[in-house]
Amino acid sequence: MSSGLSRRDFVKTGAATAVGLATAVSRSRVVGANERIRVGFIGTGNRGGQLIKAALPNKDMDIVALCDVYDPHLDKWAGRLEGNPSKYKDFRRVIERDDVDAVFIATPDHWHAIQTVDACDAGKDVFVEKPLSITIFEGRRMVEAARRNKRVVQVGTHRRSSTMFPRLAELIQSGTIGKVTVARCYRLNNMFPDGIGIAPDSDPPEGLDWDMWLGPRAWRPFNENIHPYKFRWWKEYSSQMANWGVHYLDLIRWLLGEKAPASVSAHGGKFAVNDARDIPDTMEAIFEFASGRLMMFGQYEASGNSAMRSGEAELRGTLGTVYASTGGYDIVPERGGQFQDSEPRMERQKVRATDGDLTEQHIRDFLDCVKSRKRPTADVEDGHRSTTFAHLANIALETKSRIEWDAERERITNNEAANELLHYEYRAPWKLG
Repeated sequence: MSSGLSRRDFVKTGAATAVGLATAVSRSRVVGANERIRVGFIGTGNRGGQLIKAALPNKDMDIVALCDVYDPHLDKWAGRLEGNPSKYKDFRRVIERDDVDAVFIATPDHWHAIQTVDACDAGKDVFVEKPLSITIFEGRRMVEAARRNKRVVQVGTHRRSSTMFPRLAELIQSGTIGKVTVARCYRLNNMFPDGIGIAPDSDPPEGLDWDMWLGPRAWRPFNENIHPYKFRWWKEYSSQMANWGVHYLDLIRWLLGEKAPASVSAHGGKFAVNDARDIPDTMEAIFEFASGRLMMFGQYEASGNSAMRSGEAELRGTLGTVYASTGGYDIVPERGGQFQDSEPRMERQKVRATDGDLTEQHIRDFLDCVKSRKRPTADVEDGHRSTTFAHLANIALETKSRIEWDAERERITNNEAANELLHYEYRAPWKLG
């Protein structure tokens, strides 16, 4: 089987699916157009707090439950919100509540899959932060859970709720800037010399359930350079390729109308920054598409100067080059080079975005879809496809190989050993669905 499951595991999964479907049908509630949506927030730290703040203007939503494994994060928001929401350290207590219609998940990446699948199986709609998953296998299981339970699952790639980018996508795909052969994006942040720092293992701080924080990952001692924010520089819990890369790779993939790469290669390492991280401080990933174009993501954390003329993403066409960001886009005409006519090949176009706060708009889209049952702007399938780019780049770097990707079977076709990195064995008692 393409997922690597044995036949026995598949039978067990099928049985669990049937149980989950029956549970979802019995516990899910259809929210009327004029009804208030009752939500729970799982993860109330950095991004979770930002989501709570962005969600508060919606008057058709009530926050009835908050969950976090760290008391200071939990208490901070519980003390600010009206309605006295219930507080939990175990996300399962939120999901099992019959009066919760939807959950927002803003936990570390290695928790997203279990919490999303469990929520879908319990009949809840889900807003889950990017990157969707920590493995490609997890991402596909999340899509399946959403579909079998008929759940709305919005992924936090909030650029999808822009009104400007759909117009730009139509412009690019109609050939206005010619054939795009190269697209680029970057994570730029000069963290030299000390990066996230180096600290010894220690006892966890008071109020933190460290065992629950680790969840399905292998047990290890607490370290202050992992929790609460710095887990993004540890490959077991996240990566900057996924943390930042997914935002920009999703945007470029969308603008180009691409589904998946045909091959991926990556280079990099810990070249300059002296800290505790186990991911690179410098990395370059190249994605090649069957349509004949390259997309590149550079993670430069030992230098911070701009790598492009402007914007978050660069798309280089034969007639013009697009520099795009949430603030707008600039199309710079191309001129003919060697042996070609040197006149500009198109008129310059500059457009300023008129969108408001995209996170607020993304949440509004999710809440509207909870009521209408329509697919959200950043549906779980798109979230999975875009997150897959990041995981494939990390796998290519880990295996020091150029990998070829079968997007239908979701398997690496030229390196069987690399397929072992499509998932990992969870620590007991955690399981997926």
